[in-house]
Amino acid sequence: MYSEDIELAKNARLKAYSPYSNYQVGAVLRTKSGKAYIGCNIENHGIQGICAERTAFAKALSEGEREFESITVVGGKKGEEARDKCMPCGYCRQFMSEFVNDNFKVYVVDRDNNVSEFTMGDLLPYGFKI
Repeated sequence: MYSEDIELAKNARLKAYSPYSNYQVGAVLRTKSGKAYIGCNIENHGIQGICAERTAFAKALSEGEREFESITVVGGKKGEEARDKCMPCGYCRQFMSEFVNDNFKVYVVDRDNNVSEFTMGDLLPYGFKI
């Protein structure tokens, strides 16, 4: 894990557009070359919001990136410190699995900067693949 990813994710979280849930999430996606792609959740009044993890992946993929090392996620209610273990949702897990292998690292940071480490295999042991 890159040491600056926690602060980058916290700063990304503050940029979230979440007027309906008031739940802000920031994510930092690292490529195997070390480049960082930052995302936050973006809601709308319909059902088509996008999570921070998918925002970061969309930015990286649209830039031609295809080799990923890890993602760091921080989340919590607006105006509060990050909550314990803001885990990627099921949709994000399935989405990410398209572009990474089972050893891809997912780091989740709590309010005290404690980091929990998971692999994609841990989070999605039976992902849908064609």
